Amino acid sequence: MTTSRSPQADPTVHAPAKAGGLRPVLRIGPTSWRVHPRAALCATVAGVLVLLLLVVNLSYGDLKIPFSDVVRALLGDSSGVNSFIVREVRLPEAAVALLAGLALGLSGALIQTIARNPLASPDVIGVNAGAAAGAVGYIVLFSAADSGVPAGVSADLALPLAAFCGALIATALLYAAGWRGGLDGRRLVLVGIGIAAALTACTSWLLVTARLQTAASAQVWLSGSLTGANGSNVTWLLVVIVLVAPVALWLGSTLNIVELGDDTARALGIRTTSAQALALLCAVLLAAVAVSAVGPIGFVAFVCPQIARRLAGTSRPPLLTSALAGAVLVQAADVITRLWLTGLAVGVVTSLIGAPYFIYLLIRNQRQAP
Repeated sequence: MTTSRSPQADPTVHAPAKAGGLRPVLRIGPTSWRVHPRAALCATVAGVLVLLLLVVNLSYGDLKIPFSDVVRALLGDSSGVNSFIVREVRLPEAAVALLAGLALGLSGALIQTIARNPLASPDVIGVNAGAAAGAVGYIVLFSAADSGVPAGVSADLALPLAAFCGALIATALLYAAGWRGGLDGRRLVLVGIGIAAALTACTSWLLVTARLQTAASAQVWLSGSLTGANGSNVTWLLVVIVLVAPVALWLGSTLNIVELGDDTARALGIRTTSAQALALLCAVLLAAVAVSAVGPIGFVAFVCPQIARRLAGTSRPPLLTSALAGAVLVQAADVITRLWLTGLAVGVVTSLIGAPYFIYLLIRNQRQAP
């Protein structure tokens, strides 16, 4: 689904003649959305899968809870032991998996669109590595003396801020080293890989210098684990997604034009630098808050936009479908670890899925290169 501005004021759906090759347009006030039927169908199916996986995720655990009880608990029934387990024990972790997947999927779609490169994503170009370095730096440098847990009453605020600062520093380095009159996709990926390697080395140094208990705690977090996810993580993820996602979706029409090339976009009156900077800021915010909640879950932001693009049949990753695909992948990985791979972090499962796909895309791009 892509967006474009229109002066029409009445909310209506207009379907131009198919002979012209145009798609139906949904107009609401001064804004209109060009409806891509196949992308809309994919988004609908992905949304249904998200809800189904949420129910499955809440149902399975040490105690199997019937699906009907899970649905009743989600609809507001707070009576009984099953409802308590669903709402108070399992729902925070499941909600974090859902929201983190949404954030990572949307972040990856934005970065791949900006870079015009399917190999670009927050975990490949160093954004996730920067967020991880910032968060681990906070855990190691400001941990409590005995517990290894971040100290201070503002710990719930400090960890996301540390992750965001780390991601922002990585993004600034990426811009400084990769900007040459614009963002070139290949250069962005190569520079980003180098920045990610340097930041990963910084994270390793922090772990080596930390106390053993603190380092072990940070290492579990670095593997991309949902263990320990709580209501505070849900709150931060929800706030950032509610604030940033509408801006990112609103940028969809501008990104469509930017995708045609900087010269064409400028000729049509688009400020490419401002549009790319705003979209990149949205992607950094989404990736940073997801990493601060669950750690650097690998390859979700890389794989999901490409899967969504192929399923939807669009020229670039569809933003909404990519976000929903991210939620599907993270929740599915959580269900897999809960049922068959107990004790394994979710990030390990997503990396096992994403790494072969990354290699495939890398080989394919090399063969297509002139």
